[in-house]
Amino acid sequence: MRAGTLAREIFSDVANKWALLIIETLGDGTLRFSELRDALEGISHKMLTQNLRMMERNGLVERTVHPSVPPRVEYTLTGPGRELRATADLMCEWTRRHIGHIESARQSFGS
Repeated sequence: MRAGTLAREIFSDVANKWALLIIETLGDGTLRFSELRDALEGISHKMLTQNLRMMERNGLVERTVHPSVPPRVEYTLTGPGRELRATADLMCEWTRRHIGHIESARQSFGS
C-alpha cells in the first residue's frame, strides 16, 4: 500500500511542466541556478527553487554549494535523475512522431 502511495506522490512531483524541463535542461551536465533560470524561459525564481528542492528531496538532483563569496550553487542530475531523463526523452520522441496526428485531432475536435 505504501509503495503505491509513494509512487503516486513521486509521479505527481515529477510529472509537471517545470520538473521535466529542468531535467532536460540539466541533461548530462552541471549548471548554476542562474544558468538554469536563464535557460528555462518563463520560470520564476520561486518556481525554480521549489522544483529543485522537490527534485533534490526525491534524489533526482544533487545540489553542490561551493564556499565562495557569493556562494556558488550548482545542480546536476543523479543516476535516477538521468534515468528519468531517458524516459522523458522517449516521451519527447513519441510526441515528435505523432505531432501531425495530434494536431489533426485537435483541429477536428475544435470544428
